[in-house]
Amino acid sequence: MGKLISCEFNMDTVCVELKFADGSMLSIDCIAVENEFAKNMYQQSELDYLIYNDPIGYADLILNGDPEEYLKNVTDYSPLD
Repeated sequence: MGKLISCEFNMDTVCVELKFADGSMLSIDCIAVENEFAKNMYQQSELDYLIYNDPIGYADLILNGDPEEYLKNVTDYSPLD
């Protein structure tokens, strides 16, 4: 893949779409990512925040990072007893 020219969330497809200078495009299905990695509403909220506020950060996390480890570290979940 070449140089990234745009990255945005497409509400119609519920995907983060990356477009590259060479004409290629990559689409990340956000529903599938949430189903795979988000184990509670706090983790879902964190992913939603990234999708809307930092789609490039979201794409980098999914493509190059460790989403499970990231979500464990940034969310504080304490079940009620």
